[in-house]
Amino acid sequence: MSSTSDWITVGALADGFAPEGFVLPANAALQGRHLTLHFANGWRIEHRFTAERLEWHLENGGGEASYRATTLRPEVFLVDFIKRENDQDWSVTLVLDLPNQAFTAVLGRLPTLAATREGLYARALAGQSLTGVEVEILHGSLDRPWQDGACPHAPTRELVGLRNLYRYSPTEVYEHLYLNENFYTWQCLQGVEGGLTDTDRCHYYRIAERLYLFVWREKIVPTLGVLLIDLDQHRSDGKIWGYSDADCQAWSNFPVASHCQVLNRTEYPA
Repeated sequence: MSSTSDWITVGALADGFAPEGFVLPANAALQGRHLTLHFANGWRIEHRFTAERLEWHLENGGGEASYRATTLRPEVFLVDFIKRENDQDWSVTLVLDLPNQAFTAVLGRLPTLAATREGLYARALAGQSLTGVEVEILHGSLDRPWQDGACPHAPTRELVGLRNLYRYSPTEVYEHLYLNENFYTWQCLQGVEGGLTDTDRCHYYRIAERLYLFVWREKIVPTLGVLLIDLDQHRSDGKIWGYSDADCQAWSNFPVASHCQVLNRTEYPA
C-alpha cells in the first residue's frame, strides 16, 4: 500500500499495468479500409488503414503512424495513435461509429517541462486549469459531408452519480466516482498506485445506449486517459498517455482495458 506521497510516473504505471493486463486484442477489421473524416469545423482528412500503419491525408499535408484499433460494440471502433506535428506530439483517439457514419476525435497534448513545474496554487490564482494537459474533443461524419446533427455523440450526465469498479489486471484495481459533468474522483484500491486518490477534470460523451466515452486529465502527474465504457458488457477499453520519466523527455502511451462493475449510484434530492 502506497502512502499519499508515492506518486509515480506514467512509465512506472505502464509497467504496473502490463503483467497479465486484460487488454483487448487488436481488431483487424479496419485493415484495407479508406475512411474520409468530415469534421464539423471544416477539416476533411482521409485515413487509410494498413495492417500496422495508419496514413492520413489532408489538403496541406499528411503523415502516418502505428495505431491500435479495438471494438467493444459491433462496428464501433476505438482507434488510437500518436502523431508528431510541428515538433509537437499529439495524442489522437478516434471513436469511429460506422453504423451512424459518425465519429468523435479526442486530441490531446501534454504540458511542457516548464509547465509541469508550475504550482497548482499559482495556476489557480492565474485563473488557469489546474491540469496542464490540454484536450480538444471534435465531432464529424464518415464518408459524407458534414451537416448539423450528423453525429449523435453528445455530452451526457448519465454517468454522474455512478460509482464504478475497474479491474485492469489481477493486480490493478481502481474505483471511479463520477461527481458532476466536470469532475470525477479516482482511487487505486490495489496496485502500483495503491492508496492514492485524487479528483480530476473529465469529460463524458454518450456514444450509444449504455456506451460512453470518458476522458480525464490529471493534474499531479500530467496524464491523459481515454476510455470507452460499456455498461452492458461490463467492460472498458482505452489508453493512458503521459511522460514516462520525471524529466518529460519521453512519453508512454499504453492500452488499458478492464472488467468493470457498478457499485452504486447516488441520487441527490431535488
